[in-house]
Amino acid sequence: MSAVPTTAAQNAARSLTFSRTLARRLALPLLFVVAASYHAWQSTGHLTPMIFDDELLYGKLSQSIAAGHGLYGIEFAKNNSQAEVVALDWAPVLEVAKENAKQAGVADRYSTLAGSAFDVDYGTGYDLVLLTNFLHHFDVPTNETLLRKAYAALNKGGRVATVEFVPNDDRVSPPMPAAFSLTMLTSTESGDAYTLKELTGMYTDAGFQGIIDHPIPMSPHTIVMGHA
Repeated sequence: MSAVPTTAAQNAARSLTFSRTLARRLALPLLFVVAASYHAWQSTGHLTPMIFDDELLYGKLSQSIAAGHGLYGIEFAKNNSQAEVVALDWAPVLEVAKENAKQAGVADRYSTLAGSAFDVDYGTGYDLVLLTNFLHHFDVPTNETLLRKAYAALNKGGRVATVEFVPNDDRVSPPMPAAFSLTMLTSTESGDAYTLKELTGMYTDAGFQGIIDHPIPMSPHTIVMGHA
């Protein structure tokens, strides 16, 4: 409580100043989220064909960590009648994913794990683990811990695929992935938009080999995959 009395006008002025400051800070993240969401929606249609074309999905069981709307995992199930998908996210979010799986006609091959990706037991026997738009929320050591956990859940020869905004080494191009690092600076404790070199280092330190990248057409996203 302030020792100096304030008038209603002063309180209103302070509220207005705070609101304007908050608006300036949130303007870029909010605008970026709108654009990024559109491109993420576009990228779901490219992810599965690119991995199929590279002959990387012959396995039966895949897991989608931080599944969100579930569309990435659902695309795999739609394109491979043998695929079974396990989606991991918070319980309320998974209700949306399950509804989307039902509408896509793959609900019988779409199961869920509720909870934190850092705490839930994934189990084993996966041929593919999807980490879509997730690693940029955390620092390098945290991401390496998560990648090691995903590695341990894979069958021999399995893959982990991430979908990320990947700037060039100069960190100022391309514009959208580079700008995304500012969004992470203002909206996370330690997140960042990582370069391919940085992501490759995380994969390598987690035990992966043969790391490859696939820029997604018509999107600022890049698929980065590592082989167990």
